[in-house]
Amino acid sequence: MAVIFLTAEGLHKFTDTDSELVRKVVHIGTGNVILLAWWLDIPAWVAIVASIAAGAIALLSYKYPLFPGINSVGRKSLGTFFYAISIGILVAWFWPLDKPYYAAIGILIMAYGDGCAALVGQRFGKHPYRLWGEKKSWEGSLTMASVSYAVTVLILTLVQGNLWPIWVLSVAVALFATGLEAVSKIGIDNLTVPLGTAALCFLLERIFFS
Repeated sequence: MAVIFLTAEGLHKFTDTDSELVRKVVHIGTGNVILLAWWLDIPAWVAIVASIAAGAIALLSYKYPLFPGINSVGRKSLGTFFYAISIGILVAWFWPLDKPYYAAIGILIMAYGDGCAALVGQRFGKHPYRLWGEKKSWEGSLTMASVSYAVTVLILTLVQGNLWPIWVLSVAVALFATGLEAVSKIGIDNLTVPLGTAALCFLLERIFFS
């Protein structure tokens, strides 16, 4: 995670890379940490401590210019803090159940779904809409839904095999993720999307495969 932050700051400091793009480098790159924790079977306490530390650094960075490339996008947001905390919560929840893939689904939907949606929306978003005062685009929301669906299908197929219920429940998870992202404020989607999609996927899989 430290390497990702330093790389992002290097892009911001030594190139003319847009600040929002720098944020998305961190946003998408950080999500892959959950895959490493899962595949390397990192103990839950290690990931939780790292999450708390990252959250504390994120809070400090809002008061002090520790990472100007990440926090200089001209809007108030606690997204980085929520992101770090969501990783710790999901690890604490699903590691003891020996089901880390649910945590991976939640975090990767946030990382890739929201990250790609923001980039697509800013570059190609020609059809905007507003929810609760938040400006979104149909192009961005479609990207969020598509990526969320792909992430859910790929991970569940990897774990469970190619079973038809996976394709069905992934639709529900993708739509739910898109709805949560659309109504978010001050970066709260970095908490609600990972936790909400992981919880819904956990519930639906228990229903479909019980």
